[in-house]
Amino acid sequence: MSNRYSPDADLPVPAPDFGNLLKVLACEAPSRPTLFEFFLNGPLYRRLAAHTGLDVASAPDWLIVQRGFLAAGYDYATTHLPGFVFPADERAHASTVSLNEGAVITDRGSYDAYAWPDPAEANYAFLDEAAEALPPGMKLIVPCPGGVLENVIKLVGYEPLCIMIADDEQLVFDLFEQVGSRLAAMYVRAAPHPAVGACISNDDWGFKSQTMLSPADMRRFVFPWHELIVEKIHAAGKPAILHSCGYYGEVIDDVIESMGYDGRHSYEDTIEPVEQAYDSLRGRIAVMGGIDVDFICRHSPQEVYERSAAMLDRSSPGGFALGTGNSVPEYVPDEGYMAMIRAALDRR
Repeated sequence: MSNRYSPDADLPVPAPDFGNLLKVLACEAPSRPTLFEFFLNGPLYRRLAAHTGLDVASAPDWLIVQRGFLAAGYDYATTHLPGFVFPADERAHASTVSLNEGAVITDRGSYDAYAWPDPAEANYAFLDEAAEALPPGMKLIVPCPGGVLENVIKLVGYEPLCIMIADDEQLVFDLFEQVGSRLAAMYVRAAPHPAVGACISNDDWGFKSQTMLSPADMRRFVFPWHELIVEKIHAAGKPAILHSCGYYGEVIDDVIESMGYDGRHSYEDTIEPVEQAYDSLRGRIAVMGGIDVDFICRHSPQEVYERSAAMLDRSSPGGFALGTGNSVPEYVPDEGYMAMIRAALDRR
């Protein structure tokens, strides 16, 4: 045990060991319960990072995030690359936002005029700076600036995309090629870095009851680029994690068998509780997180702890990392979040 402590009273947090997450992603049992989260939230990062002695008032955001993950007992920190995004019009900052808002490409003319970003211009040297701050045993996990489908919807709008598939199929193919090839090129440059332990391809695909496009259209337009992304990440010797919200029942075989992802993240009780997901996916792909965010918000810390502990017992054969079903937004109570991770830390 180290002398670092989480904000949850005197709960000891062991030194990081990314090897445990690698075992999870290989569908094996880690040497201790292992945590996984795509991201937390700003205030929580700062509260956690302060417990490492970091001056959060003056530290850069990326270091606060890294120290926040460290303080809570994670073996990694997620780290976005600066300087590579797909520009679009600003969306309103509100609790709900239309998927049609902010679109900038409507036809072939606006497609040709769009200033496509160059992934070579991302700040890959930032990985060196982030690596220098890592303690021994801890790694970086690099996500993308939105996924293949997410960025196409961002540029075109969801409803216009559905219409475009019927009206101008070739333009749709071209849009996905422009986005997908650039995301794959980013991973070609980022994944080989020695401080990068794994990569996340974050691309929300569905609603509660279905994928956003038909499974057939997902296979035509979206999935080939995910196959390429996984290929590039694996070529660097790193595992690939899919973060994707929504219903996945009709496409999970594509995720595992065609794309070859090592782990899948984002589970929701109204779609399939993580307990059932683990039972059906065990040994085929690692199940990352899964304690429903709504459950954490609506239930007592004791109930969150008990469900988390029971899930750790259920997943003792391996291939599971404990975390929320999606992320930790600001409305998640600290007490519920801490109860969840305490279930893992108590067993270390």
